Amino acid sequence: MRSGKLTCGVLSMFISLSLAGCLKVEHPSPPAKTNAEPQVGESPEAKPKPSPAPPGDVIPDTGLTKAEIEEGWIALFDGHSLYGWKPNNDVNWHVEEGVIKASTGEPGLLLTTSPFADYELRFDFKLAPDTNSGMFLRTTFDPKDPTKDCYELNLCDTKTEFPTGSLVGRSKIKEAVPASTDWQTFHVRVEGPQFQASLNGKEVLNFKDTSENQRDIGFIGLQKNEGAVKFRNIYLKPLRMMTLFNGVDLAGWQVVPGSQSKFEVVDKTIHVTAEKQGYLETEDTFDNFLFQASAKSNGEALNSGYFFRAIKGTESGMANGYEVQIHNGFKDNDRTKPENAGTGAIFRRTEARRVVSNDHEWFTTTLNAYGSHIAVWIDGYQVTDWEDTRKPDDNPRKGLRLKAGHISLQGHDPTTDLNFKDLKLSNLPGESSPAAESGK
Repeated sequence: MRSGKLTCGVLSMFISLSLAGCLKVEHPSPPAKTNAEPQVGESPEAKPKPSPAPPGDVIPDTGLTKAEIEEGWIALFDGHSLYGWKPNNDVNWHVEEGVIKASTGEPGLLLTTSPFADYELRFDFKLAPDTNSGMFLRTTFDPKDPTKDCYELNLCDTKTEFPTGSLVGRSKIKEAVPASTDWQTFHVRVEGPQFQASLNGKEVLNFKDTSENQRDIGFIGLQKNEGAVKFRNIYLKPLRMMTLFNGVDLAGWQVVPGSQSKFEVVDKTIHVTAEKQGYLETEDTFDNFLFQASAKSNGEALNSGYFFRAIKGTESGMANGYEVQIHNGFKDNDRTKPENAGTGAIFRRTEARRVVSNDHEWFTTTLNAYGSHIAVWIDGYQVTDWEDTRKPDDNPRKGLRLKAGHISLQGHDPTTDLNFKDLKLSNLPGESSPAAESGK
């Protein structure tokens, strides 16, 4: 923000954010749009050139390499829509030729619908002359004070109190970087109270927040403040992930009573076959978390899944939880027409918007479950953005469950033949409280 102006404070609040133990997402992102109507006063020539969704028979290219996907990187921006994002006012955010753009409207943010805690973040940005913008980290939906409600990584010219690379109101870089209207790249690391940032490969920020206003979790927000701004190639890798499977034995896991599936460790993976349904569940329980795992389906359109926030399994109730579906089938050679909800769907609740994984190939699932909001990425591409608006119920099959529950792997039927590996999880903290909660 510019000296003398509160960047966060001028944001107009159109949707309130209630904080009851965790950040609340009002509802999932609106239907993905690749275009925007001309703004008042714009000429027809100014109408954006849309970025069409990929054809139904292809897997979208996220820009991530296979190695990066295996390391846990996900794409926050799919390159063709605002799926997984939500604005907090009427700024004209839109996608044009693979770029998120904004140029008109009162200052405001475009925010991820999922909150994140500890992560690496990479993104490209481009500023018009005299533009003042920012990348908001761990922010509330409608921040008012950059020293309390967010960490604002400033993106601006050199005429401001907090030049590009500074955290507004918290840390000013020692030497301002030259202003540029070219594409530039930030690589940011947010871990506990520590913030590091490199601009175009050069470190510009290394800051530890020791204040009473530390924040542990929040949304990621793109800011439109003064002047036109563009963003592209926005990627995130979760940090502080703990291993759930050691690759040697099934320590920390137990077979649910009554299961008729076989779970065994083969070549540092969990191999699952079945006569009938069966489940292998964690001994520990989790409520708000980010989970990642890789799976391979050794057959055509096999059915399995990851259950979460599940009631402890019994012989009469083996799988009462939410389910991230595994089923790589799709209809009419069109990946936007999944069979049986599609890999990455929340089964019986919502379908995956596109099947992006193949049978006989390893694929990585990323699940962010926070309060009533659930998001899923497959191989780094977001396929599900869902809000559970049902009435509360202890059983997720019947209603909203926020309480901690088990994570389990499913054996489905006699065709079941899958391998799982690299299962890991990071607990997500509740909405930020005083400094004692930071740095866990």
